[in-house]
Amino acid sequence: METLELSKLDQQFKYEIASRPGGEHFKSCFFCGTCTAACPVADVTEEYSPMRIIRMALLGMKEEVLSSEAIWLCSLCYTCYATCPQDVRFRDVIEVLRDMAIEGEYVSGEIGAKIEKVDRLSREVRREMVKFLFDKDEKRVAQIGEKIEELRGI
Repeated sequence: METLELSKLDQQFKYEIASRPGGEHFKSCFFCGTCTAACPVADVTEEYSPMRIIRMALLGMKEEVLSSEAIWLCSLCYTCYATCPQDVRFRDVIEVLRDMAIEGEYVSGEIGAKIEKVDRLSREVRREMVKFLFDKDEKRVAQIGEKIEELRGI
């Protein structure tokens, strides 16, 4: 277990987040874990935990949070939003953290744009796959393949 150095914590970080549109509710988290238990991303990767991200932000671990790839793993699906008993609105908090990461140059705007493109393309691939399952259109298989190749090219 890693020891936290109090001198490296930014006690204003939680207030910075809460002062931005989308971050207003995040300090009400009481770490019940409902968000992480319901999260489809946490279901497929142990490295991702919405609750852990909130805890780190509340502790003031600004550099660790904003430089972490974890804030970019969120699929923006709103599952955590819908299940949170404290109305933390984690999906909105993720948007705030992503903006702060780009503004603070913890990550380049180019990476942010590429991740947005991945998000958009993955939604398109999912839509095409669902349509394929329902209508078995052979052209749709080719379209799905094209989208997957486009994702690989990013």
